[in-house]
Parts: sequence; C-alpha cells; structure tokens
Amino acid sequence: MAVAANPFQIGNVNVGGEKLFLIAGPCVVESESHALMMAQRIRDCASSHDIPYIFKASYDKANRTSAGSYRGPGMDEGLRVLGRVRTEIGVPVLTDVHDVTQVSAAAEVADVLQIPAFLSRQTDLIAEAAKSGRAVNIKKGQFLAPQDMKNVLEKVTAGGNQRVMLTERGTSFGYNNLVVDFRGFPIMRAFGYPVIYDVTHSIQRPGGMGTTSGGDSQFIEYLARAGVACGIDGIFMEVHDRPSEALSDGPNNLPLERLSPLLGILRSIHDLIREQPGPALE
Repeated sequence: MAVAANPFQIGNVNVGGEKLFLIAGPCVVESESHALMMAQRIRDCASSHDIPYIFKASYDKANRTSAGSYRGPGMDEGLRVLGRVRTEIGVPVLTDVHDVTQVSAAAEVADVLQIPAFLSRQTDLIAEAAKSGRAVNIKKGQFLAPQDMKNVLEKVTAGGNQRVMLTERGTSFGYNNLVVDFRGFPIMRAFGYPVIYDVTHSIQRPGGMGTTSGGDSQFIEYLARAGVACGIDGIFMEVHDRPSEALSDGPNNLPLERLSPLLGILRSIHDLIREQPGPALE
C-alpha cells in the first residue's frame, strides 16, 4: 500500500503516511466528564498499538431521525468541552459543521472540520470550511458514487487547501439499510488524498427503529478488517463505554472493551499490506 500522494499533519498525527490512524469517540458530546474520559481511554488504547489518534464528537447532531432526539449541548458548550479535550488530553479533535455560520467558531477549536454525509454536495459549506485553514474531512453521501467525490474534493482544493480527507460510510440500499462497495476505497484513493473508512456508520440502519436509527454492531470487526485490507489510510469509529445508554447512535457504536483487540488486528493487517500496492486502476 503506497503512501498517499498528499500526506499532511494534523497536530501530532501524520495523515496519509505510513501508519494507520484512528478517528474515534462518542457520536455526540454527552457531558464534559464523559468526553474527557472517553478521549483519554481511547488515546491510551491507540497509543498501546502505536496508532495515531484524533478524537471525534459533535456539539450538535442536526440530522437526527426524530425531532425529540438528543442533539448535543450546542455550539458554545460543545466547543468548550472539545477545547478541554484538545488541551488536557493532548489529542487533535474533529467535529461536524452544518452551516457556513458555524465554521469560524468551530475552526478556533477543532483541528478537523467534518462535512456530514448529507451535506457533501453543499458547495458553500465546503468552500467555507476549506477557507478556514483547518483540515477538512468530507463524508461521502449515501447517495453518491465514489467517482462523484472527485468533484467534491475539488471544491476544497480549488481554494488552496490541500489538507483534505474523504470518508466512506456506506451507500443507501433499499429502506433503512446501508452497504459498502469496497471498490470505492481504491477509486477514491486514486484521487491522491487520504481515504478513511467510517465503519460504525456503515453498519447503521438509518431510521430503522422508527424514531431512532438501529445498527448491527456485531459486524464492525469484520468490515473494519476488510476496509484496512483494501488499503485505507485511517479508520473512523464511534466508540462508547455503554452503548446501550448512549444518547446518539448507540446500536452502531463499538463497545469500548472491544476496541483494543480490534486495533491490534487492524494494525497487523495494515503492516502486512503496507508495502503491497494493488494493481493500477484502468
């Protein structure tokens, strides 16, 4: 697996370099103490496997299934908590932005601004995030083909920002189901930028429980192994110490106790294929 054509740094994390890196955390900021605890425990786990780590959590989930679902603490409080994670735990942080008006404030705290999958065609939002100077992670929309992401990518790079990642998170397959086309990883990686696999959202069942989304977390390890074997640069997972009590996306969260064994396997797979590039795409 060749190093990405455009590797770059996010804090102390080399993105697209020789090491597999991890983006992980709870779906949403649930409380200050919970965010700090999760960041520290995931950081320590990743460090034990020599896997660079970026903490993720949202201050607001604007695309919840039901109007009554928990969205998060809001921008001001959520960014304050993320700032503490960044400073006290010593890891870069990633969070979503949903509107151009959120970009400036989020960029003061977050190392990575993430464009949610449902907003992956919103040109003004992408362009504003690109102008912030922060790294930009764009999730591939459930409605987009891998080839379509080249146009999305160019919306970031056109303004001179080369610190961009593309993330696969499954494609809509009928009602309340997602599938991953693993051909998408080499297709998107051929664009020359780091590619991430959001494995936990890929086993989500959007709206599958009526007023909330369901998920099949028992398949996380299987799909994660397959994604790393395809030559991705990083793995994205929502992780929770008590998924059954999580305030968002609990059914598709990886239980914290399953993280270390999985990272050990993923590190071994990545090391095995690192010097084995696949055939050139025609």
